[in-house]
Amino acid sequence: MKYLKICFLLCLTYFSLAQTADNSFKKPLKEVIAQIEIRFKVKIRYPEDLVKDKWVTYADWRFRPDFEKTMTNVLSSQDITFAKEGEKKYKLQPYQYHLKTPEEGEQQLAYLSTLYNDEASWEKRKDELQACMWKALKLSPLPAKPSSKVITSNKRTMDGYTIENVAIETLPGVYVCGSLYMPLESKGKIPVILNPDGHFGDGRYRADCQYRCAMQARMGAIAFSYDLFAWGESTLQFKSENHRKSLAQTMQTLNSIRILDWLLSFSNADASRVGITGGSGGGSQTMLITALDDRITLSVPVVMLSSYHSGGCPCESGMGVHLCGNGTNNVEIASMAAPRPQLILSDGKDWTQHVPETEFPFLQKIYGFYGKTEEVKNVHFPEEGHDYGKSKRLALYDFLVKNFQLDVKKLKDKAGVMDETKVTIEPFPAMYVFGEKGENLPKNAVKDFETLEKIFAEAIKN
Repeated sequence: MKYLKICFLLCLTYFSLAQTADNSFKKPLKEVIAQIEIRFKVKIRYPEDLVKDKWVTYADWRFRPDFEKTMTNVLSSQDITFAKEGEKKYKLQPYQYHLKTPEEGEQQLAYLSTLYNDEASWEKRKDELQACMWKALKLSPLPAKPSSKVITSNKRTMDGYTIENVAIETLPGVYVCGSLYMPLESKGKIPVILNPDGHFGDGRYRADCQYRCAMQARMGAIAFSYDLFAWGESTLQFKSENHRKSLAQTMQTLNSIRILDWLLSFSNADASRVGITGGSGGGSQTMLITALDDRITLSVPVVMLSSYHSGGCPCESGMGVHLCGNGTNNVEIASMAAPRPQLILSDGKDWTQHVPETEFPFLQKIYGFYGKTEEVKNVHFPEEGHDYGKSKRLALYDFLVKNFQLDVKKLKDKAGVMDETKVTIEPFPAMYVFGEKGENLPKNAVKDFETLEKIFAEAIKN
């Protein structure tokens, strides 16, 4: 062992002192980082595993007078990026394929703007993107729909609305679970609103989600809240780590389509008033489903629209939909909603902080091709963060009331604000479709991701 250590040190000395083209001027990454720290008088922190056993070829040739250019040159071959933490302080992190800088996002929008200048050229681009996205998701054509009946249970009656637990079989043995909120009293055709979950703690069971969906029902709409793949009750079938498999994006897209199929089969569902809204990862789904499915007539993506952030989870970006059209982003995807009404909710403490001055003007331009700039809105909360909090919900309610022509006078308090106090926040178990331990799972329920992959491959083959 001692002999091996000596040999290793001798090798390091050789590479450090005998740098030539024959050995590609090779140096350990850790040594190069130390050189950079000394030369530019900075401090760079990193997890040891990130740099362990990594080498930089042509190391000294990559140095430039500028610190950031040097870092880019050194790290470009390592799948590592750097970020500033303070004055002369930086950190290293794994390369994040979904993330660019705000400046790069702005530059991409400027480039995309050169590809179309009117409704016809935009529609051509939109058709190309849509076809590519379906193909990237492996949903062209859609797999056959299971013939099983939708599972419903434990209907509860609240103040002005009912809740029912629901499971829909989207592929043989694969179920998406959710909560169906219905108005207690309604007349004629009523709106339908999908509420895909995001990456917030407690999933669709959390209070803010219950408030939002219950209020939609009290306003006179059919509202459906549902789990992410391998999240919530989906973990009865798949491990939580499967949520970060790329196929999760496809499954979530398929789930939304199957849910909408079912909701629009209701005799009182109004196909001319179909909305979708979600925050964070649910916002990613909101933009994507609206871009793909023309049945959606209104969308409200929350704390997700960004020109430089495509969604950090593979369930948002894993299938490469953002590579369509030689490169797109969530702003162009959100623009595919035009000219349908769309409300963008953004804040000052996440990647949506630049929406008012960067992303929103791009959307307005696309809507302008149709003469419909008034149909896209942005409500920005500069002092708020990454959530679907009350102020954002109130903005949603106002948008729904206006565009779905809802009469909500009885739901407002003395100040004229929508009153959420009559919503019942339920304990999590009340919303479980299959029981607290999955004891009510159907006999054909798939129990592992490998089986799902086989079922999906077979489904898209037929």
